[in-house]
Amino acid sequence: MSIRNLMSVAVLTTAIVVSGSATVATADISKAVIGAFRGQLIISKGDLPEGKNDKETIAKIKAAKLTTINGEARDDVQYWHFTYAAFLSKTGASKLKLEFYNGKQLSADKTLDGIDPKSSLLTGEISINEDEGLAKGKTYTIKLVTEKNAVVATAQLTMK
Repeated sequence: MSIRNLMSVAVLTTAIVVSGSATVATADISKAVIGAFRGQLIISKGDLPEGKNDKETIAKIKAAKLTTINGEARDDVQYWHFTYAAFLSKTGASKLKLEFYNGKQLSADKTLDGIDPKSSLLTGEISINEDEGLAKGKTYTIKLVTEKNAVVATAQLTMK
């Protein structure tokens, strides 16, 4: 193999590794299921459950949806880790931000890069802690927003 071919393989491998760590969309979910949850941010303990048909899948996702998440104390700081599925009300953004609001007050945010602008479903995991602005016992409205501040998905979540 020539040096040029080795460099091409190295660049391709790097691109695969980088894109693999980015937030990705799930292609196995039907349009009917995506439509049922459009504009919602589903917080769960793991991957989205699937049923034998759309009706069953919708019921299983509703059952898996969390409104409270338990944190873990490490070195006097509370940490929360959760999986999310964002059923976007609008596509087209390659960068989004999760914003945590306590009432009208922005408490914390997390930037999500590497998003497929054509996908209407985004899945991933988030780790966030008190040092980033959240507080144990508070309920937050989580908004997934574009760079132009358009809200494309929302959820309510209480941090325990």
